[in-house]
Amino acid sequence: MGEKDLMEDAPGARPGTAPEPRWLGDDEQRVWRAYLHATTLLEDHLDRQLQRDAGMPHVYYGLLVQLSQAPRRRLRMTELAKSAKITRSRLSHAVARLEKNGWVRREDCPSDKRGQFAQLTDEGVEVLRRTAPGHVAAVRQAMFDRLSPEQVTQLGVIMRVMAEGLEPAGPDADLPWLR
Repeated sequence: MGEKDLMEDAPGARPGTAPEPRWLGDDEQRVWRAYLHATTLLEDHLDRQLQRDAGMPHVYYGLLVQLSQAPRRRLRMTELAKSAKITRSRLSHAVARLEKNGWVRREDCPSDKRGQFAQLTDEGVEVLRRTAPGHVAAVRQAMFDRLSPEQVTQLGVIMRVMAEGLEPAGPDADLPWLR
């Protein structure tokens, strides 16, 4: 049963009261469900590997990577939230946990009393050095080893098109990392 079937059976549904939605066709529904299934399994696979090898979830690993690639291994918290695509509140919680582990430290911004930087510590760099090989192996095993070179190229194009359409740039954009 698809979403369209559920809506047709919904109590109080009156035909003609709203424009008909563009329901997913059977092929689109299969692709959508396959996408959801695969991305859920992939995220779980990567989370389990990182929890086992480093005691951290995938999102924390991503924050450490972002900081490792930044000039002087530090970013403003607002920039880190934006690049990680998470809310400032979630970032603050994550950075607090990373600080507790000694992998990140916060620094006040001298030019903006409300702003803060997150900086990757030497210990954080060492955690990345130890963890990166296993993480790359998990990504390769779960994704790239299963795809042909042509499929990798196609997937890259598809993901860029989707990302471009989902990340509005206007000042009124309602994006979680701006909240």
